[in-house]
Amino acid sequence: MSEAVRPHPRDLGLAEARALARRAVDKAEQLGLRGAIAVVGASGSLITASRMDAGGPGGMTRARSKAWISATQQIPSSEHLHRMTTIAPPVATGFAQASPEAVFPGAGGMAVSDGGVVVAGIAASGATVSPFFPDGIDPRAVSADGRPANPEDLLIAYALGIPYAGQHGDDGKRWQQRFGDLVVDPADSLGMATAPPASLQAQLDWARALCDAVMAEARARGVRVAVAVLDRGGDPIQQDLMDGAPAGGVAIAQAAAGAAALFDCESGELESRFGPVAALSALVVPPVAGIPGGLPVNDAGRLVAGLGVGGGDPAVCAEIARAALAAT
Repeated sequence: MSEAVRPHPRDLGLAEARALARRAVDKAEQLGLRGAIAVVGASGSLITASRMDAGGPGGMTRARSKAWISATQQIPSSEHLHRMTTIAPPVATGFAQASPEAVFPGAGGMAVSDGGVVVAGIAASGATVSPFFPDGIDPRAVSADGRPANPEDLLIAYALGIPYAGQHGDDGKRWQQRFGDLVVDPADSLGMATAPPASLQAQLDWARALCDAVMAEARARGVRVAVAVLDRGGDPIQQDLMDGAPAGGVAIAQAAAGAAALFDCESGELESRFGPVAALSALVVPPVAGIPGGLPVNDAGRLVAGLGVGGGDPAVCAEIARAALAAT
């Protein structure tokens, strides 16, 4: 049966989603931005997410929310924001209550289509990811075809390989405030020019390699899982969902990694060491779970991250995490 007539909708594959995230990171680094990129499938499940070095906590949550909106509503998140601010307040409130992933209805998310069918959404946010032109930036780098191109929307358009279109209001006004009456010739515009591979992302590269090791170990065992690497404060650095893995594994991997990162223990030991998980969850913002599969990650005796694996048998997930950590 051809893909076009298959009865079951599909999400974008992990390899394709990762390629989009890498392109976004490449362009962001070229522009001097620091933040997070999230790709969410049309089902609403997170496929992959990457936080750049010094990207700051919280950006991943915002990026994931905007990507979720674009993927599930099948529109740019700016259009969703417009609708939420023009419909009756009770309706907007009801949407938010019925759509817990849509916690940040900001502009910047874009739907990803394949053959005219939406298969994902992508968005960026974080410490310095914004529609404003940074101080000292080359105006040619934030110009597309001779027109102003704000950095946040530019990196998403570049990742998708589509013509630039601003989502954050008046690019011209922000350009005037930053560059005055400067005009860039279309031939000199570099906004959509090829960005070199990012080379300043040591922490992200390490987290990706750790996730790769987990997925390689899972494939060797014939299982499909989700994996998360969180910093010691519980904010995600890298997350991946293997093709065909249970979508719920994303939440389990993140919560297991959160337990390991925040409490410096294996997630399966959380309750025996620190008390009831429900009580602990009420004390911390990142989700934590006392399910095996999460391990603390140390560097020279110092806690630096939490690794979580979820979506399969918890004992097997814990074994996969240990094997992957030992191999990196």
